[in-house]
This record gives sequence, structure tokens and C-alpha cells, in this order.
Amino acid sequence: MDRKRRVFLKLSGEALADKEKGGYDLAKVQDVAKQVKSAQEEGIEIGIVIGGGNIWRGRTGTEIDRTKSDQIGMLATVMNCIYVSEVFRSSGLTTEIFTPFAVGTMTRLFSKDDANRAFSEGKVLFFAGGTGHPYFSTDTGIVLRAIEMEADEVLLAKNIDGVYTADPALDPGAKRYDVVTIHELVEKRLNVIDHTAAVMSEDNHVSFLVFDLKKENSIADAIKGTIDGTRVVSE
Repeated sequence: MDRKRRVFLKLSGEALADKEKGGYDLAKVQDVAKQVKSAQEEGIEIGIVIGGGNIWRGRTGTEIDRTKSDQIGMLATVMNCIYVSEVFRSSGLTTEIFTPFAVGTMTRLFSKDDANRAFSEGKVLFFAGGTGHPYFSTDTGIVLRAIEMEADEVLLAKNIDGVYTADPALDPGAKRYDVVTIHELVEKRLNVIDHTAAVMSEDNHVSFLVFDLKKENSIADAIKGTIDGTRVVSE
């Protein structure tokens, strides 16, 4: 029997935040849940990684030890996943959160067998806590889990609508790529994902789509293969 299509989605923590009030933008998270539910109803398995930048980034805490700062960042991703998971549940989805370290009874310790079991039960899976180690970002975390779990594709929902030749906020002449290779990302220092994640993606032939979360139905469209963004391909 053929395995279901498996898609991994990376959500920016900042993209889910309420810019004026702080915390989370409930309407935005509910919209994400609606789009994910629609995809799951079509028989697609969804794994989700959420960044922690709306709460804390490892490099934020320059006044403290880098390892401890990164650990705070890992816990920020756990908090985000717990919140988003509960919004998903209130939208009629069943979920499970996996972490690479024990978080009491709030999450399940990650194993590939348990994650596959949860997928087979029709759950949306959240992979929180990054890799569980300092000096690795959630970019590396989603690439690692996508490789382990044999995901068919990776979607990166960001605050920007693709990969540009330069930062469009600083360079009005920056052009958006329709397609770019992972090798070009590294060579041109385009900073869409971190270097470690890019190398892992290239070595393991992981391609991904980069698109703007704010655009209407962007997740549902990306899952269908229709994006207003950039395709990043391995050679």
C-alpha cells in the first residue's frame, strides 16, 4: 500500500505574533489551522516546526552564555507549538508534540516509530525544541526531521514572499528568484536558511518552497504546488 504524501511546514514565530499587542495573532493561527485541516482532509500528512523568534532567539542573549541562550530559544519553540497545537485542536484537528528532550507530560519524547504511529492515527505532528542541542537553528531542526521522517517536501512560510538577490528592505533593486539552487544559496549567502541546514539539504537532496505566510491561502496553495514564491532545489 502506498504511503500518504508527507509535507513538513516551517512557520516563523514572528509571522504568528500579534505585532501590536504582543503574544499571538489568534486569527492568523486559526487561518493556518483551517488550511492545514483542508490539506489533511485530502489525505496529506503534515509535520510542523515553529521558530521561537517571537519570544526569544538564541543569539538574542549576548549577555549570557550562548548554550543557555540557545536553550531558552528551544523552550520558546516548545511554547509556540503548545499554543498552536491547542488552536489546531479547537479547530477539530488531533495533534501530538514531539521534542528531542523530556518536557514532563506536555510533549512526547521523539522517536521515528512513535512519530510514524501518530501519523498513521491521522494526527498533525509538531516537532518542537529544534535538534535539542545549542548552536543549531530550527532550520536545521526541520531539515533533520524531514530527512528522518522521509518527508516528500518542505514548505517554509515566512514574512517575505520568496528568495531575493539581496534584502529587499535594504536594496530596492533586489529581484526575487522563481527557482534557485541550494548551492547558490550558500555561495551567494542569501540567508534563507542557515548554512548547516543548507548543507544537510544539499547532501540529502531536500528541496523546499519559500513563500509569504500572510498571503491568502498561501499554505494550502503551496501544498498543492502553486506558490507565489521561490522553489529552492537540490542539484
